[in-house]
Amino acid sequence: MNESLLVNKNTYMYPLTINHWLTQHARFRPNHLAFVFGDTRLTFAELNRSVNRMANALAAAGIGKGDKVATVLPNSRELYETFWAVAKLGAVLVPMSPMVRGRGLVNLLNDADSGLVLTDMAHAPFLDGVRSDFLIPTANYWLTDGEQPGWQSYSVLWQAASDTEPPAPDLVSEDLYNIMYSSGTTGLPKGIMHSHFVRAMYGSLFANAYRIRPESVIMHSGSIVFNGAMLTFMPAMFIGCTYVLLKEFSVQPVLRTLASEEVTHTILVPTQLTACLQYPEFTINTLPTIEYILSVGSPLLSEQKEELIRRFPDTFYELYGLTEGFITVLDKTVSAQKTGSVGRPIWFSEMKIVNDDGQELPAGEVGEIIGRAPFMTSGYYKKPVQTVEALRNGWLYTGDLGYVDEDGYLFLAGRKKDLIISGGVNVYPKDIEEVIIRHPAVAEVAVFGIPHDDWGETPVAAVRLTAEATVDELRNWTNTTIEARYQKITAVMLVDEFPKNVAGKILKNELRELYFEQLKKPSNYP
Repeated sequence: MNESLLVNKNTYMYPLTINHWLTQHARFRPNHLAFVFGDTRLTFAELNRSVNRMANALAAAGIGKGDKVATVLPNSRELYETFWAVAKLGAVLVPMSPMVRGRGLVNLLNDADSGLVLTDMAHAPFLDGVRSDFLIPTANYWLTDGEQPGWQSYSVLWQAASDTEPPAPDLVSEDLYNIMYSSGTTGLPKGIMHSHFVRAMYGSLFANAYRIRPESVIMHSGSIVFNGAMLTFMPAMFIGCTYVLLKEFSVQPVLRTLASEEVTHTILVPTQLTACLQYPEFTINTLPTIEYILSVGSPLLSEQKEELIRRFPDTFYELYGLTEGFITVLDKTVSAQKTGSVGRPIWFSEMKIVNDDGQELPAGEVGEIIGRAPFMTSGYYKKPVQTVEALRNGWLYTGDLGYVDEDGYLFLAGRKKDLIISGGVNVYPKDIEEVIIRHPAVAEVAVFGIPHDDWGETPVAAVRLTAEATVDELRNWTNTTIEARYQKITAVMLVDEFPKNVAGKILKNELRELYFEQLKKPSNYP
């Protein structure tokens, strides 16, 4: 054997874990502003002491390496600090969407083997309603913002705990750090496992990709329980810059915060960007510190993308990715030239477009997107069958359709499950959406398929308007404007608001159900 390939048994392999990140910043950059939430402004030293109190309180409750800590919380200081307290203990964070209710809470909390749960007064009744079905010890129900029978006051526990460093766990890179449940737009949620190594890769690789540095100021207005938030959440702590968290997205608070905090980096999903673009002050001239706006969650339609690039030259990034861990990035240096693309794989990542037999397709041909990267999940928690289906020979099969151009840039065609097959022809909803959004009265659009006696399936467009227009006018305009006959829409459904999950993704299954409900009413939709 080649001796150069041998590793000396005395060589120290430094574990790539995230439990020490905050501690290091508190030691070497104690007075740098670390975290902002409302009126709360904490330096790294102050944040570290607060997180230590939480970690020590959790340890006193019996939480240690490998134990699962669940949260059912909106954005808050407590939710943010839980991410880092759990890391220090080597425990496993299970952040739940605060929109989950009833049996959903039971299924997910029990599926994750949760040993403790934190929530607030607003969400405690939903847990109390099904508490008898949980497996969590009675003393491990913590309330972050008040006191009531059956719940431990987190404030009291925090005050009583030491602010010194908790005992350091014996961690290795592969140790589990969090279980993130999928948003469930295409089926039942699954617990996606991420190790310390995966989150270390998020911190280092995305700090590089997004040009984040210690002087950066990152703002996040979406829920941090979703993996998309980790694209800047982890780099912020890895690099040691300021992280500004808003309670929720609302256009005016976002615009004020971007200006007042001199924000350099922010993530917005397409529906949020659409809302911001309605305001003329959303421009680089009034927000001159902005260096990076990332669109994530679902494809941003070309017209909106072009307007965003016009208002913020050399700042727009777009990302395509899955919580499971394959990601492409469209860099700001090419976003104006590749406006239809969602980028290419970042460092140490690979991508292929394959047909149903797994054979790689040439540039320009649509197939399933598969990829592999160092930040990929090890699988779905306690779901080996689904893990094997998604991860095959080291490649993640995304279930999404797309093609690459001659330069290797990825263009999305939609999800395989959203594909409309009309008369034997593949119809990609995104192609039709790109046309309809150009109508001056249309603010948002989503296209989905319905059964058709002759063609198998046919497209229907759900539309939210900003000006008056009839369904007949919109359908006729679309079918006149669209080039391919098989892309012509059968009907238009007007909606006041799109059904979306907390991550901002449009729920097309619910739109389809709404359409069929409307069909039952007289004089609705041909």
